[in-house]
Amino acid sequence: MGQFAVQHILVSGLRYSMMKRLFGFEKEDLSSWHRLVCLLNRPTDPASLGIFRFLFGMIMAIDITQERGLSHLDYKYLDGAPVCRFPLFSFLQPLPLDYMYLVYVVMLFGAVGIMLGCFYRLSCLMFISTYWYIFFLDKTAWNNHSYLYGLIGFQLTFMDANRYWSIDGLRNPQKKNSQVPLWNYTLLRFQIFIVYFIAGIKKLDADWVEGYSMSYLAHHWLFDPFRMILPNEMVSLLVVHGGGLCLDLSAGYLLFFDATRPFGIFFVSYFHCMNSQLFSIGMFAYTMLATSPLFCYPDWPRHFFARFPEILRPVLPLTSPPPQPSTSCVYPVTQRTSTGLQDLSPAPKASKTRFKHKLATLFTILYLAEQFFLPYSHFITQGYNNWTNGLYGYSWDMMVHSRSHQHVKITYKDGKTGDVGYLNPGVFTQSRRWKDHGDMLKQYATCLSRHLPHYNISDPEIYFDIWVSINERFQQRIFDPRVNIVKADWSPFRPNPWLMPLLVDLSPWRTKFQEIEGSLDNQTEIVFIADFPGLLLENYVSEDLGNTSVQVLQGQLNVEIVDEKKNYTLQPGEQKQLPAGAYHKVYTVSEGPSCYMYIYVNTTEAALQRNFTKLFELQERVRNGTETEPLPPELQSLITGENEGSEANVMDPVVQLFLRRQRRMKEVKKRREANVCERLNRFTVKKYYMLRRAFLMTAIAMRNLAVGLPPLEQLTREVAFANMKEPETEASQDLKDEVGHDEL
Repeated sequence: MGQFAVQHILVSGLRYSMMKRLFGFEKEDLSSWHRLVCLLNRPTDPASLGIFRFLFGMIMAIDITQERGLSHLDYKYLDGAPVCRFPLFSFLQPLPLDYMYLVYVVMLFGAVGIMLGCFYRLSCLMFISTYWYIFFLDKTAWNNHSYLYGLIGFQLTFMDANRYWSIDGLRNPQKKNSQVPLWNYTLLRFQIFIVYFIAGIKKLDADWVEGYSMSYLAHHWLFDPFRMILPNEMVSLLVVHGGGLCLDLSAGYLLFFDATRPFGIFFVSYFHCMNSQLFSIGMFAYTMLATSPLFCYPDWPRHFFARFPEILRPVLPLTSPPPQPSTSCVYPVTQRTSTGLQDLSPAPKASKTRFKHKLATLFTILYLAEQFFLPYSHFITQGYNNWTNGLYGYSWDMMVHSRSHQHVKITYKDGKTGDVGYLNPGVFTQSRRWKDHGDMLKQYATCLSRHLPHYNISDPEIYFDIWVSINERFQQRIFDPRVNIVKADWSPFRPNPWLMPLLVDLSPWRTKFQEIEGSLDNQTEIVFIADFPGLLLENYVSEDLGNTSVQVLQGQLNVEIVDEKKNYTLQPGEQKQLPAGAYHKVYTVSEGPSCYMYIYVNTTEAALQRNFTKLFELQERVRNGTETEPLPPELQSLITGENEGSEANVMDPVVQLFLRRQRRMKEVKKRREANVCERLNRFTVKKYYMLRRAFLMTAIAMRNLAVGLPPLEQLTREVAFANMKEPETEASQDLKDEVGHDEL
């Protein structure tokens, strides 16, 4: 019996030690409130937290000049400009321009203070107060990673992240190399786990699983190795969508456990390095790379920096002695390290749980509960729900939905005279995000109603006709075009009554889209449209589109040719040729939604491409000596006019366009084939001029606040000097305009 008892004790001890090796704590640590408080306030090495603090502060300091917009702040907040803005709360308004620069200076000093661990609490408050002000000031700039930066800054404010490799540690020996409570790591680790895992849950959406969300990514050069063994469609489905789903769902677990952590760090690092090339996401990829070491043992920096030469030790983080005790932690009878081994340092006296320890535990639980709840809180803020739930930026639904806009029309009506006119989409605003969100559309309409009376339009009514395709569906209206949005009802807590439903029943048509598009030649374009009964689409066919027709896929249409004053009724499968340079109206007269498609050829562009092909073939024959006839004078420039700017001397417009295209495509090829040194040099020069402008414009603003505005001529010269750009900037911009898109 005694032997059985001993075996039982040994087995129990083995079971508990196995749990501790896996999770870092015993089951009994969760058995009571007191044990939980002791667990979350358990003394932990500050090294990993200190390194993360440094990296996060440095990344934020860089981000402020880039994605936060310090380098182009004057374009966004120019004083006196009639601009419609989209704050979360209507009472939030930007300060005068010079004071906005001051806000950014405070935020920048806060980020640098976090990085250096200098006046740490004050630096955190400086950073998060100004950061969240900028964040709430513009909903159109919201995204998930900007939200994450604010959350991490908020968490760091309450943590003891200045206990390692910090100026505060040099100023205060009690803080230097002192232990931190475990909840400091728990919050950050769970926050990153939530980012990955909730993003994976959101990717269980049918559109993502079926490969419609990000199908265009499969064409990127990063996926060339996969296209060697898989067709493009399978690369999109299995690698882009399937791989993204599996990684997000598993990343948090892979990083948490010791056995899988090396694989987790490898895969998430590869993933974020790819994202840095695929998307314009600022410093997000590098921030996530900086979070991965948080899942390692907290003392990893001591082992890592111990490998460096002795001469570098004074400027590197501490590798010894072991961390000293801290009043922020709760100490058991014996002091143990993060690995469970007996510490060689003198064990501190056992400490009792204090109010601050209980408060920290409660804060950790409530914060994590809120973070798990918030991505699914859209049933409360129903007014922000559109075809997707909530405002984009705090739900971790990253890249799940892609949109394209085919047609946007803003109609105003004078409330007194009844005169009707049209506005350029985006007038008085610097953003395009308002087109997809009812709350922003309401703000935009309200703003337009305030500006239009200055242009002799009294009591304006504003109507929006916005056509959107989400995840490769039909182009359809997102908001009711018959509703005057100025007077329309909207509440953040009630469903939007003028939101048109997404026609999800028509989603199976997407497979037919691919078949139809595959049957067309390279010069023929197609747009798929779905509309509601009783509504019409008024459209204009450009004179360049000399071969345009509309064909019914489902439902019944009535097509009116405005100039001819004739109507044509079309059934499924029937097609009607549309005259170029004229308006037409398409009415949906069936009981259910109609589906149809525009088929068109840009005849002007097609003719231009044919001329380009002939000129290219002629140019090649002249170069290789196979052209026997002499070139006429107007074509001599094919040989002599390839240098930059020389096409301006060419009289023939087609030849001029051809030479310009040749030169710019040569520049594209040169940029794509550039070696690492050339790419690094181009990147460095670009960042230098960006930082230069940010610094000079900030200095001008601070001078203005300190001593007042200088004479206008002096201010003009100073701004012109700050705006000086690298020589290749203008050529690069022309190149982008010619090619039509940036390199992915």
